[in-house]
Order: sequence, then C-alpha cells, then structure tokens
Amino acid sequence: MRTVHHRLREALRVTQDAVRDGADAEPATRDLLVFCHGFCAALTGHHEGEDELLFPAVVAAYPELGDTLRYLRQDHSMIGHLLSGLRAAVERAATPAEISRHLEGVAAIMESHFRYEERQLLSVLETLALDADPQVVFGPL
Repeated sequence: MRTVHHRLREALRVTQDAVRDGADAEPATRDLLVFCHGFCAALTGHHEGEDELLFPAVVAAYPELGDTLRYLRQDHSMIGHLLSGLRAAVERAATPAEISRHLEGVAAIMESHFRYEERQLLSVLETLALDADPQVVFGPL
C-alpha cells in the first residue's frame, strides 16, 4: 500500500510539474493531457481495487473496521468527484491556474486519505490472507 501511495504521489507531482512547465501555454499541452489522464486513471484504479477486493476482505476478517472502511469509501467518492472536475478542466483546455487549483484540491484530500488509510490498515494488511493479484487490488501502477 505504501509503495502504491508513493507512486501515486509521484504521478501527481509529475502532473503538477507539467502544469508549471506549460504555465504560459494555452490550451493544455499534450504532455499535460497525458499526465492528467494517467494520474486520474491510476488513482481511480487504485480506489476501485480497494473498494471491490481489499475492503470486503478486510471487513470479513476485521468487522470492527466497518466504519473505517465506510469512511475510506466516502473519501474515494469525493476524490472521484474531484478527479472528474480535473478531467473536465483539462479537456476544455482550462487555464494552467485553474488546472493547478484542481490539482491542489485533489492533492490535499488524497494526502489526508492516504495517511489515514495507512494508519488504519497497514498493520491489518500484514495479517490479512488475500489471494489476489496486488496489481488488481492496488491498481495499475
């Protein structure tokens, strides 16, 4: 989980760099479109894998974590909404300043979510018996 979170943070940083590097270019550069698409797809895939495979296995083994997992799923929904806004801004060639604001919002919620998730689940994952491909569970990174 930490490795995937690190890679997603790095993908966000690369995307933010692409916005900064093309700050004077409008509409969005091809690189920005590629980085934003890749970042959004990776983060969405990560959350879908958790929601569909990891969280059901965790709650089956640790029912007392039901409220924690509901909270994490709510975060996933909120982040998905923010990613939709980012995608729409990029697709309509919004200004770099607007795209940066979208990325800052995603970054803030994503970082808070990752830290909470790691605090709540890392020790559980060490003992969880889950027979699934980690790339499917944690996303395509």
